[in-house]
Amino acid sequence: MRSFLFVPADSERKLAKGPQSGADGLILDLEDSVAADRKMVARDMALAYLRAARRDAGPKLYIRVNALDTGLTLGDLATIMQGRPDGIVFPKCVGQRDLDLLATYLDAFEAREGIDAGTTRILTVATESAAAVLALTAATAKHPRLMGHSWGGEDLMADLGALAKGPAAGVYDDTFRLARTVNLLASVAAGVTAYDTVYPDIKNVEGLRAEAREARRMGYGGKIAIHPDQVAIIHEVFTPSAQEVDWAKRVVDTFESNPGAGVLTLDGKMLDRPHLVLARRLLARAG
Repeated sequence: MRSFLFVPADSERKLAKGPQSGADGLILDLEDSVAADRKMVARDMALAYLRAARRDAGPKLYIRVNALDTGLTLGDLATIMQGRPDGIVFPKCVGQRDLDLLATYLDAFEAREGIDAGTTRILTVATESAAAVLALTAATAKHPRLMGHSWGGEDLMADLGALAKGPAAGVYDDTFRLARTVNLLASVAAGVTAYDTVYPDIKNVEGLRAEAREARRMGYGGKIAIHPDQVAIIHEVFTPSAQEVDWAKRVVDTFESNPGAGVLTLDGKMLDRPHLVLARRLLARAG
């Protein structure tokens, strides 16, 4: 999955338009985009949306629940798990401890609803506090339910008391570059996809494209959108090109034709095992 689009769960208009964006996944948001006095309304609307949606077509449907420290997480899950979401987006996650706790909650709610154990996936927002960044730096957060880690800059900025994430849009101070890097390393170590953070300047198309390209160059597998118009650019950047797919296929074919070789050549350039790993990842993303 290359893209997720945030959709406030209490907005009928935005919920209706979400699938038209073409995003690989929608995140029905119960957290930051929903006012405190609308939280219960958002829960019910998210459940109704899940129950009405066609599940054999269209985007995957994830729900961002409220963070553990709000006291709302269990209530969110108790309601929305009746609609069998594809996954949960877990904000303010602090390392393995919080990931394991959410997974335990999901075990119980899946049993209650008759959902096959382990079906509901988890996408964390893994760097929204100093404690979260340090937790990921100290140890990899992994779980069979985990499908990806994403990093968040806005809440981290608030936690740090920073006035901005950097001197200009898309230019990050070292603290935020660290969070972005740690999130990528933690994702790779856990064997899941790393998702780049949202780009808040929805009018700056070239800024979004540049940030997405940088993320992909680093090794990120996708990016999260906050506006439908951002999805096409994210797909443009994170979909392997025909040339990349052709190169990857030829790398795999070359190694399969020479199973005992450690080092080979292709187009006059040396190939070794890391190139084969990269080629297989490109093909997996293209597929």
